[in-house]
Amino acid sequence: MKSLKIISIYFFLFFIPLMGSAQSITVNDSYTAQKLVNRLTNNGSCSTTSNPSVSGDTFSGTQNSYGYFNSGASSFPFTEGILLSTWSSVKSEGPYVENIPAADSNQWLGDPDLDTVLGKSTLNATVLEFDFTPLTNFLSFDYIFASNEYQSFFPCSYSDAFAFLIKESGSTAPYQNLALIPNTTIPVTSTNVHPLIPAVNPPPAFGTNGCPAVNESYFGAFNTSSSPINYAGQTVIMNARTNVIPNKTYHIKLVIADNESTTFNSAVFIKAGSFTSKIDLGTDRLVSTNNGICYGENYVINTSLPLTNTYKWYKDNILIAGETSASYTATAAGTYRLELDVPNCTSSGEIKIEYTPEIVLNNTTLVQCDDNGDGISTFNLTKVDSKIKNNDSSLNPVVYYETLAEAKGSSNAIANSTSYTNKSQNQILYAKVTNSYGCEKYAELTLQISNESITPQNPFTTCDADASQDGLSVFDLKTDITPAVLNGLPAGLDVEYYLSPVDAILQNNALPNLFNNTNPYQQIIFAKIINGPDCYDITPITLIVETFSPPNFEDVNASLCNGNSLNLSIATGFSSYLWNTRETTNSITVASAGDYFVTVTNSNGCAATKNFHINSSEIATINGATINDFAGNENSVVIEYTGSGDYEFSIDGSYFQDNPQFEGIAAGTYIAYARDKNGCGLSDPFVFYVLDYPRYFTPNGDGYNDFWNIDNLDLLPKSTITIFNRYGKLLKEISPSSVGWNGTYTGHPVVADDYWFNLTFEDGKIINGHFSLKR
Repeated sequence: MKSLKIISIYFFLFFIPLMGSAQSITVNDSYTAQKLVNRLTNNGSCSTTSNPSVSGDTFSGTQNSYGYFNSGASSFPFTEGILLSTWSSVKSEGPYVENIPAADSNQWLGDPDLDTVLGKSTLNATVLEFDFTPLTNFLSFDYIFASNEYQSFFPCSYSDAFAFLIKESGSTAPYQNLALIPNTTIPVTSTNVHPLIPAVNPPPAFGTNGCPAVNESYFGAFNTSSSPINYAGQTVIMNARTNVIPNKTYHIKLVIADNESTTFNSAVFIKAGSFTSKIDLGTDRLVSTNNGICYGENYVINTSLPLTNTYKWYKDNILIAGETSASYTATAAGTYRLELDVPNCTSSGEIKIEYTPEIVLNNTTLVQCDDNGDGISTFNLTKVDSKIKNNDSSLNPVVYYETLAEAKGSSNAIANSTSYTNKSQNQILYAKVTNSYGCEKYAELTLQISNESITPQNPFTTCDADASQDGLSVFDLKTDITPAVLNGLPAGLDVEYYLSPVDAILQNNALPNLFNNTNPYQQIIFAKIINGPDCYDITPITLIVETFSPPNFEDVNASLCNGNSLNLSIATGFSSYLWNTRETTNSITVASAGDYFVTVTNSNGCAATKNFHINSSEIATINGATINDFAGNENSVVIEYTGSGDYEFSIDGSYFQDNPQFEGIAAGTYIAYARDKNGCGLSDPFVFYVLDYPRYFTPNGDGYNDFWNIDNLDLLPKSTITIFNRYGKLLKEISPSSVGWNGTYTGHPVVADDYWFNLTFEDGKIINGHFSLKR
């Protein structure tokens, strides 16, 4: 750790209070290297050690940085063991005192092997190393890493270094570090193992202020003034382990050192007697961890231990008689234990073995039809997947091979399993199935060609029921055709329909149940009779669409006069007739308006319908006339009438028109008529008058146009007419019965000019106008 951490230490170090009487470990720093190794390895049980050496503190002169500890009555997890530290080992005795810097000497150097393995620059290294020759195949020991860098923000940036190094004795190969976080290659350090580190205030000048938890499950606890060791925090009990080769000598180097700075210190506590040679029988083969043994397989527990030793094998704590070799073939689930039986060594290993569930497969046959009789066809192998797998959906997809050897070797799998062409009749393929545990099993699939046949089917005929009569219709294949195809065949068969034999073989593009033929009038489709995944037979089906379009079957629109009857008829010669009146003749007589239709059938059973739309009609009644007169050329009249017929109108009894409105009518007397176009008759006459005034008159005594008057005004006897000159002078007042004005005033002729009149009707309506007097 960089020396700049010293900045964050307060100057209360001179005022360390007296500690209480909390229970603490005790440390003896007088142990020799040999004695430390003996305690560490339990005096070499199941192994031999040699060439021990220990080094550490080189500047204090009186204290060692290594020693042997005893937990006494404290709560420390190890009762006793070896202690390696980066300061005087006796300072590791508790309780924990915060912020005590070591003030170790920079003259106390680090370790180059540790620097190489961890990529660090170390000081104040403590090293215990020795040679180790195991009798068994596995080495492990328990340890706890503790450090005063488990305080403040330090674990976010700083950590001392330690490693447990091993390699074959005399080898130039690099060391392997055993002090790793389980199942990783990450070294155990305070920066790699810690909980959430909160930020401090004020923030530090150097390093990272606060950081998230890292591998928190391996962090043990922060220590307090009642802790048995004098370190800020520590890991849980960790285990270093590695496989070794029996009777091969290894060099072991246990080393710890400060990283770059001597300010804060760390230690590693190794449990006494835990550094031993053990027997490793491998990882438990458990189904729950997806590592079980496949059902029916034997599992060889091979230790690679020397054959010259004596061994005892146990299954579920029962001695297996006669089994004394270094390996054993397990054929059943259980807990197996191997004990090494040699002088001064008692070592054992254990493994649990479980078997996966049995894969139950079915050998099966897939039958396909042959479209040309050559014994070769196309098979969709996947149709029997579920049958082969015994309907076990937990199994992985089936993979097919042409030979068993290829199936076992997982080579040349059939890629086109949905369209595989057999190479011979009754060809056998091999289905390979695996479960979720990777276990394999094989089944045989025999490809057969169907030798079944069914009676050729008669054509299926339907009628073109729509108006277009284009030879296209809808066939209900399931309802109308399938029963006939399956008639006389074994129960349990089903039918699918296709446009071609190839599609039927491959089961591509199956036709819908309600099929519209695509070829007008006649089309051949193919019925595939299937029995589960198998093809029973393929047979052609002829579909015929009969058209029926009789002549003169257009809709008829007719009218029926009130009180009369009407005959509706069509041609004779059809197989049957049915009117909507339930009559069955070719004609009927109706006496009321409405919609009538008749459906006829021909000899093929096809039907056609003719519709009659009968409308009610009657003689009209003219109720009045709306007259627009005194308008000259724009005089008009609208005939008012009632009646349910289709009418035409006349005001002279000769010319009839569809519109009841007449335009440009001259003044005069008229008789209106309404005539029913359907022949029901003529209405009663209706008389009406159109009034108008002359636009000029010539009172010259020639007997023509000598008087100005309004024709037919006598029809309105209470009306009055007054005549004025252009200056508004009243010249004449005439009555409806008068012959008119003769163009004089007080007996004298007036000059030729324009004159004005007012016509006042009984109801007060007034019509104004002017006319010319010409001489």
